Amino acid sequence: MPIDASDLRVDYQADVLLEADAPPTPFPLFDRWFREAKDSKDPEPNAMVVATVNAAGHPAARTVLLKEVSDRGFIFYTNYDSRKGHEIMAHPHVALVFNWLELQRSVRVEGRVERVDPETSTAYFQSRPKKSQIGAWTSPQSDAIPGRDFLDRRREEMEQRFRDEEVLPRPENWGGFVVIPELIEFWQGRSSRLHDRLVYTRHGDNDWQRERLAP
Repeated sequence: MPIDASDLRVDYQADVLLEADAPPTPFPLFDRWFREAKDSKDPEPNAMVVATVNAAGHPAARTVLLKEVSDRGFIFYTNYDSRKGHEIMAHPHVALVFNWLELQRSVRVEGRVERVDPETSTAYFQSRPKKSQIGAWTSPQSDAIPGRDFLDRRREEMEQRFRDEEVLPRPENWGGFVVIPELIEFWQGRSSRLHDRLVYTRHGDNDWQRERLAP
């Protein structure tokens, strides 16, 4: 059945984004917007889309959860043997998108990617609930599997294997990536589709240029 979404419209009037309210570097603004997203009705304000490309240049996008913003960049964790893990290691540049609908805001990030050091990955892995640690050991992420029963049997096997342990060892193929931003764009919806777009582009280690883009 065809879907007609041509008449779905929202006139954005929640807020404005002006240069007078934007600091010279992007991280303080991201911190403020993220805190406001946490205080909104958004159930998972740390959800972000990660876009990668394969060897043929074909893009793929999926949603993951941001776990930390460090001095270097945006950190998330995954299975290194997943599709996104392989694509990141082969082509270590990605794009991120945060979409906070309640606030009529979006943040777009482009940057290069590096692995988080093993000690940091282990510390985070072992801070997770045991069920989440079991899940990481259970799933061959992105592989084709014969059915849901396969996962259920694997989970039962791992629960038995680690039944006497509350803190599990980190799988060698599981860990963090840090996205070191080269560009961060802040988008605030405005009335009549004349949205506010401020983009920060990195020049050097901590030298950022801020520009306004046409909506």
